[in-house]
Amino acid sequence: MAEVLYRILLGSKEFVKQCEDNIDDELLKKKLEEMRIRIGTLLKTDNVSFLFGAGASIPAGGVSLKNIPLKLEKLLVDKALQEQKDTRPPMWIEVFYDTTSVIAKRSFSFEERSLYLKDIDLEDTKSESIPVNLEDYLSHLYMWLEGMKGNQTIHYLSDDKSLTLVRNALDRLIKEITGTLISLLHLPLEGKQHELNVHRKFIKKVLTRPLNLRRTNIFTLNYDTLIEQAADAEGVLLVDGFVGTLRRVFRPESYDVDFYFPAQTTEGHVHRFDRALHLYKLHGSLSWRSSTAEWENPYGLYSTISDENQPGQVVIYPSPLKYGQALSLPYSELFRRFGNAIVQPQSVLFAIGYGFGDEHVNAIIRQALAVPSFTLVVIDPYPNDFVKKLESLKDERIWTIIGSKLGRFDGFVDHLLPDLRDEEIERRVIRTYNELIKQDDSKEGSSDGDK
Repeated sequence: MAEVLYRILLGSKEFVKQCEDNIDDELLKKKLEEMRIRIGTLLKTDNVSFLFGAGASIPAGGVSLKNIPLKLEKLLVDKALQEQKDTRPPMWIEVFYDTTSVIAKRSFSFEERSLYLKDIDLEDTKSESIPVNLEDYLSHLYMWLEGMKGNQTIHYLSDDKSLTLVRNALDRLIKEITGTLISLLHLPLEGKQHELNVHRKFIKKVLTRPLNLRRTNIFTLNYDTLIEQAADAEGVLLVDGFVGTLRRVFRPESYDVDFYFPAQTTEGHVHRFDRALHLYKLHGSLSWRSSTAEWENPYGLYSTISDENQPGQVVIYPSPLKYGQALSLPYSELFRRFGNAIVQPQSVLFAIGYGFGDEHVNAIIRQALAVPSFTLVVIDPYPNDFVKKLESLKDERIWTIIGSKLGRFDGFVDHLLPDLRDEEIERRVIRTYNELIKQDDSKEGSSDGDK
């Protein structure tokens, strides 16, 4: 079956479906142009929000959690090789391959995988990763760790095999995986700096919304700072919940502040600052640090310009603990604002690169779907069962944009996200042109009458 490159489903209507990449396809160009107008209409609604998942960061070097990321596994192996004594690898890496073998129901070993990872291109999509979802895997590790009564536990498996776990090794493995995952998210990676241009283009286009509308909300589940870097490059002010100059501390009431500057007249009018967006890091950020709560910093949270690994980093790791963490401060405040933003009348949510794997996020989206005027636009190259279930609802308020060309962040920004100022200019040009044609026709008609 040919890979779908372009597919747009508007409720029950299949607007576009194409498996061939023919840039001279006039019908496809016309359909995409019409879709840009439709999305432009959504952008002019009062409440517009974007939700970013891991897929939005992958072009800049981010990792997918669908399998054990090859980059993560390679770093774990390299660390283990440094610690290896004689022929015996450290126990924590043996636990890694023993446990992934149990979950994947395939045999993996340190010796085999270290040789394999030594000779492959980690960027090659054909390279074989361990087929275990990283979040599910961490869930198993935490479950096993919490279920241990002593320092060692033997689990008897259904195939007459056993899995022996030692608490110290299991605890060390969890720390190595989470720490290594964070180290991989200092993006963009070397050689991929140009991918930041997509985020810059996205920000520039979003800022073309009319100034009389509410500020655009960007909610992201990613820890990286790609949005912040793109905003800095474009001279855009991000309202991210932190205030201060030398020490930026978390003050969520700052989201309720707006920015204006006085007009150059004596009439007393003011102009709204046109280069500002709201940013919510729902799962924390590489640049967040925890400290002792005090009067000047009631949440005990501050932001640093350095995103290096430092003590006190504040992120929600992909594990079963994240559901409970999302209910604690400061995350509960951010999620409250997420839910409040998308249940407002005439609200639109664009979900980009999000696989709908976080139930606490999905619950808020389901709640928004109970609002008749809410519209959900899903941008995903290869939709999972959750997205397919959304499509099966045939709800006219649910739009899905999928395929390897349109369903990616860069494809959506390049082909479908409009620059509303360009649209307005084009509209004015057409209007002026039509007026000139009318004037020419009237002149010709009057000159014919004179004859």
